[in-house]
Amino acid sequence: MIFLRSLLQLAVLLVQGSWRGVAPSPTDEGALRASHGDHGEPGHKEPHKDSYSTFASEFLESRHLSDDGYPFPTAPPVDPFARIKVVDCGVTKGCIRYGKPGCDAETCDYFMSYRRIGTDVEYEMSADTDGWVAVGFSSDKKMGGDDVMGCVHDDNGRVRIHHFYNVGQWAKEIKRNPARDEEGVFDNNRVTCRFKRPLYVPREETLVDLHLSWFYLLAWGPAIQGSITRHDNDAPPVSDHMISIYKYEDIFMPSTAYQTFSSPFCLLLIVALTFYLLMGTP
Repeated sequence: MIFLRSLLQLAVLLVQGSWRGVAPSPTDEGALRASHGDHGEPGHKEPHKDSYSTFASEFLESRHLSDDGYPFPTAPPVDPFARIKVVDCGVTKGCIRYGKPGCDAETCDYFMSYRRIGTDVEYEMSADTDGWVAVGFSSDKKMGGDDVMGCVHDDNGRVRIHHFYNVGQWAKEIKRNPARDEEGVFDNNRVTCRFKRPLYVPREETLVDLHLSWFYLLAWGPAIQGSITRHDNDAPPVSDHMISIYKYEDIFMPSTAYQTFSSPFCLLLIVALTFYLLMGTP
């Protein structure tokens, strides 16, 4: 028994000595370093090579950033408002011009166009003002009880589309706004806008059915803090006949300065002078 016990102890000592003489392999050393760190401290780990800081430095080194420090090239500026094409007037859209003969959307005192797009009507408006421009749909050529769409230039430089309802000479803003796809710009001392409105809406007092024909009331004027004030003309221009969105017309209405020989007063004056010249002096 004593001999067997001594032999077993000798075998254990030989095994321990053989383990001490084996050098750790590179794999074992890496594993040991990963688990204990470079300084043999348990729990200390090398930062992962795919960390965010490493990615950021590699990203900068690869010169993905521009010289100005922006991560991607700046997109070229986009025109915020496509110019109104007057060559389409009377062809693919209807237009109403008010101003000097031959004026267009950028030179008329007031310009408006309309065209059907599916179940919508697209309107474009422009006027020589820094405030607002609007169109009203009337059944009698008079202000009062009219559905009005207006584009208003606010103090922040934006042009917003609003819905109004005429109560006599006063325009009341209506919260329900049928406009969509709104665009607007203030440039060259002009308010210009474009928007769509459904052809048909459930009939109510403040909204008209655009399938029907209406007199178009044309108005523009100043605004104070984004709110409209009285229009520039004492008697805003109005179309001389009802406008149908199914008929594309190109209507020109001369402004007051170009109505010299067409106003009733001037015609009466011409008749009086002619009569005086023909009759002679007594």
